[in-house]
Amino acid sequence: MHPNTSSSRPPLPPFTLESAVLKVRMAEDAWNSRDPARVALAYTELSQWRNRSEFVVGRPAIEVFLTAKWEREQEYRLVKELWAFHGNRIAARFCYEWHDRNGQWFRSYGNENWEFNAQGLMQLRLASINDMPIAFAERKLLWPPGRRPDDHASLSQMGL
Repeated sequence: MHPNTSSSRPPLPPFTLESAVLKVRMAEDAWNSRDPARVALAYTELSQWRNRSEFVVGRPAIEVFLTAKWEREQEYRLVKELWAFHGNRIAARFCYEWHDRNGQWFRSYGNENWEFNAQGLMQLRLASINDMPIAFAERKLLWPPGRRPDDHASLSQMGL
């Protein structure tokens, strides 16, 4: 069993600027772990996703989806940034870099709309994402695998 299996996931809605920024960073950190079981714990048991053109429902399906994603998207590194928030909803924008099995690098840009239950678990995630091939030398997300260092530039600071 994963260490954090509680049914509450602070910070809880309604969000303030500070708690919304923290929620976005916590999501970024989890996704940068590339641990599908850890990431899935942030979602309700029956969480609904639209990710690009795929529709995913529930934690087990989220784990399967993420396992396949990170097998395909190698050396994945992600930066998220708060766009807007209100009540139990957060809008975030993000950028991540990865390469395929052939070594082609990509920068993927996207926006997410999140809706949380009272316990702070995400019950709805709507993601729109576009991929842009880039050269190895164009990469900007260059920290070692795992959590983005606190002193690494934000999306806005990088002009992304």
